[in-house]
Amino acid sequence: MLTRQERVNSGFGAASTAAQVIAGIDLTGRSAIVTGGCSGLGRETVRTLRAAGAEVVVPARDVPRAQRALDTIEGVQVWPMDLLDPASIDAFARRFLATGRALHLLVNSAGIMANPLARDARGFESQFATNHLGHFQLTARLWPALAAAGGARVVQVSSLGHRYAPVDFDDPNFERRPYAPYVGYGQSKTANILFALGLDERAREAGVRAFSLHPGSIAETGLGKFIPRQNLVDAGVISADGSPILDPARQLKTPQQGAATIVWCATSPTLDGLGGLYCENCDVAPFMAETIDETGLSDALRLTGVMPYAVDPANADQLWTLSERLVGLSFL
Repeated sequence: MLTRQERVNSGFGAASTAAQVIAGIDLTGRSAIVTGGCSGLGRETVRTLRAAGAEVVVPARDVPRAQRALDTIEGVQVWPMDLLDPASIDAFARRFLATGRALHLLVNSAGIMANPLARDARGFESQFATNHLGHFQLTARLWPALAAAGGARVVQVSSLGHRYAPVDFDDPNFERRPYAPYVGYGQSKTANILFALGLDERAREAGVRAFSLHPGSIAETGLGKFIPRQNLVDAGVISADGSPILDPARQLKTPQQGAATIVWCATSPTLDGLGGLYCENCDVAPFMAETIDETGLSDALRLTGVMPYAVDPANADQLWTLSERLVGLSFL
């Protein structure tokens, strides 16, 4: 049975900002980790959580660079970690667990998109390894701190791009099939949604709930650096001079608007007692039956919702088993 993707009528929408959705919520005494927190949507998420009183740690491959990017946000801690390096993930988690702090919010936001074929040291395709497997391992290693929170949330930042492809469980790392950048990206974003679904099912008895989401299309993040500029112009994402076009109704948002659904999933009391859901525009998303391909960017921007294959518990279980095998750990 698929998840029940039913709207909760949050009162917010596509144009809402992170500051608006967190208004009145006090996170004093709460701990948060935000991957990808030194740029784009991650940085706006960090800024918002800190303003509400949370203690925030940001993992980063380049610590000095991340510290410079976050120097206007007081009190953020930056620790070294690389999602393509399993040893660095384990070291980061050990460091956090050694503090004795509970972890109330884990926002898995870091990601790469549609890049040329690259592999990590294990031979895993880089999008699947960065966007999914690294976050799977990080969440597993941080589990004691999440369980200790007595009510934690894990937020997986996915994308409308999950519609490009389901997970190929027989060949997730493109060892036998031709590599296609958008197919790899779509697979990794589908994996984000399935991971949230699988985690929520296994973790809810410990008080840990998980959500996934599409934040919107934000030209200012740099995520789409491998997309030809003319494609973005033709789709109406940027103007001819490269300036972002803002139209929340078409999912074209500012970073503040894009971070709103992330923050809403992480903190909204409207979601208390719920989990495993895919969200967009600060609400639970409906089902979507249409698919898109890499040439259909303009069509993608008019679509909303989640593909049924991304919220299928059987697929979530299969991904969980595959992820444990590839990462080499047993999680829950």
